[in-house]
Amino acid sequence: MTFKINPISGDASFRKFFRLKLNKKSKIIILAEKEKYKNLVVYASINKFLRANKIYAPKLYMYNFSKGIIVIQDFGDNSFFNLLLKKKDKIGIYKKLVDLIIKIQKIKPITRIKKVNKGYYKIKKYSNNQLFKESDLFFDWYLPLFKNKKKSFEIKMKSKKILSRLYNSLNFPNSYFVHRDYHVQNLMKVNNRIGIIDSQDSLIGNPSYDLASLIDDVRIKTSKKLKNDIYNYYLRKSPRIFRKNSKEFFQDFSILSVQRILKIIGIFSRLYTRDKKSLYLKYIPYAWEILEMRINSAFFSDLRLFLDSNIPKKLRKKIINK
Repeated sequence: MTFKINPISGDASFRKFFRLKLNKKSKIIILAEKEKYKNLVVYASINKFLRANKIYAPKLYMYNFSKGIIVIQDFGDNSFFNLLLKKKDKIGIYKKLVDLIIKIQKIKPITRIKKVNKGYYKIKKYSNNQLFKESDLFFDWYLPLFKNKKKSFEIKMKSKKILSRLYNSLNFPNSYFVHRDYHVQNLMKVNNRIGIIDSQDSLIGNPSYDLASLIDDVRIKTSKKLKNDIYNYYLRKSPRIFRKNSKEFFQDFSILSVQRILKIIGIFSRLYTRDKKSLYLKYIPYAWEILEMRINSAFFSDLRLFLDSNIPKKLRKKIINK
């Protein structure tokens, strides 16, 4: 029997990843010192739930939750991020990823699933409180990089009224399974299948959320035309109710894209400040580009004016030089 264990690059969580090669077969070891319940128990349980619904998520081989370890199926290193970087005609790949979103959205949105060890895990529903909790990361972690705490808090409080109006304008109910981090680095090409990882943050939410995650992914630059082509393909393939109410659906898509971008800028700033991970700072300028594009309409005029008056465009790249 021969075996080899090698560390592999991790993500933005507290987990560590290792590739175990045993007799030419490969598995992934995940270690978690913090947030063990979410990163191990919940992750493994949601993967099992997805597999039961014919979504290709990693199979669990072994676990010792008290020791902070699980061993799961190895999907390899061939992410759709890598594939898209090499391909000029990207729409064909994106169509396959959109088809998977639609398949995921057909899952019955139950809020209670069996855990892999014992008992049940309750999948929460998105709420306005959750939306605020996420977008608050922008004000709590990004603003303090160039404004004092008092000013950052002031701006945060003033933003509440504007963001509340946006979140209250969402049209479609929170009744769909939402992966919540559906971007091309979490989607793996495994032979002829699409494997999906990092499902531990899944919620029941708005049908446009995962689509916004895919189209307005801050990690890979795409043209406005490609973004529109992906969006229109989804609309053609999605349930008729979304096409019939296409104006309302696009409004939801835009609101949740803006909310998610605010969250991401906040998370990447937190990774820099708290966790000393400066790698993620490079994505912030493009995140601002997407945000500025999405709020460039009359519907978002209040938010656009608010951000322009409090965070001038010349400051939006400042932290890159810190």
